[in-house]
Amino acid sequence: MNKNKNRFKYWIGRIHLWLGLTSGLFVCFLGITGCILAFQREIEDTVQSYRYAEIRNQPLLPPSEIKKIADHALPGKEAHSIGYQNGRASIVSYFKEGEDYYWTVYVNPYSGEVLKVKDMAWDFFRIMIMGHYYLWLPPNIGQPMLATATLLFTFLLFSGLILWWPKNKAASKKRFTIKWNAKWRRVNYDLHNVFGFYMTWVLIFLAFSGLVMGFQWFAKSVYWVSSAGKQMVPFEESISKSALDAKLVASTVGKAPAEDILWAKARADRPGFEGSMDVHPPHAKNSAVEISINPDPDTYWKSDYLFYDRYTLQEIEVNHMYGKLANATAADKLARMNYDIHVGAVLGLPGKIMAFAASLIAASLPITGFLIWRGRKKKSKQSLN
Repeated sequence: MNKNKNRFKYWIGRIHLWLGLTSGLFVCFLGITGCILAFQREIEDTVQSYRYAEIRNQPLLPPSEIKKIADHALPGKEAHSIGYQNGRASIVSYFKEGEDYYWTVYVNPYSGEVLKVKDMAWDFFRIMIMGHYYLWLPPNIGQPMLATATLLFTFLLFSGLILWWPKNKAASKKRFTIKWNAKWRRVNYDLHNVFGFYMTWVLIFLAFSGLVMGFQWFAKSVYWVSSAGKQMVPFEESISKSALDAKLVASTVGKAPAEDILWAKARADRPGFEGSMDVHPPHAKNSAVEISINPDPDTYWKSDYLFYDRYTLQEIEVNHMYGKLANATAADKLARMNYDIHVGAVLGLPGKIMAFAASLIAASLPITGFLIWRGRKKKSKQSLN
């Protein structure tokens, strides 16, 4: 029995070694960039003063007006959304599927002053995100590479637990603490094993959420399991079917833009609302107006996504997960939470601290693991000599 156990651990150890050597550089890179991104929002709020706008006792400019101001500052591009949040500048985002640009314009929502026009291609955190997701390569090349490294890392976490598991009670005492006064090789060994064990329970969530973003088959599998065998309803862009009624379309000419009316109604329906509100103006004749309402701007999963016919102003019901939070199933909510889980925001500041610490440990594991392997290799060569 003991021989079988030893044999099993031996092969687990070999697999652990070769998977670690194969994916180590990628895991180290993901860990370092993950650390940088853990407190992205907090750092940006500290160093980017143009994100703020003092609250005034006067009406906010409606979305169409803010869009006009931003369009004038950044001509020739299509506005995707206009964002509002108390005490902050309105953020007008410019990007379009199939077009290679992403800009943001920060506008004071009271005065209309343009506070900042920013090319996100040169934004530090945007560059880090592109590295973390795609390794700064074309997405169809970089994403599979990093997703595969994450998959290998997931196997490493489980194989590491098997190798960590103590043989007996006496051995278990050495598995939970680092012997700091030992020689550096022993300290390195303890750093790999002890920190690896403690952070595995956080890293599993980071790795799984990364796999959901990296592989469609994995995302669909997680949804299938969490929904007890149901398929994920794919997202479809809502359209204004009344665009086919020429008389109705003509009757709206000269009236207030639909996005302004719907934005004003959303605010009137939520007096004292302290969250964020993003308005997506229609970009085509039959496009719908989308308003996303987030009561907790520190996360994303709690948002309500509301869609309206731009001519009748009637709400369009959707059956995919990105509708009203109240209509979302448990599997939908888990899928919505995925990004917030990945960065730790789902647990607030403590969660972000855990994500930061776990990412730091993840970055160190390939280094300490390599040093363990190199030390053993040198030792075996010396014994042969």
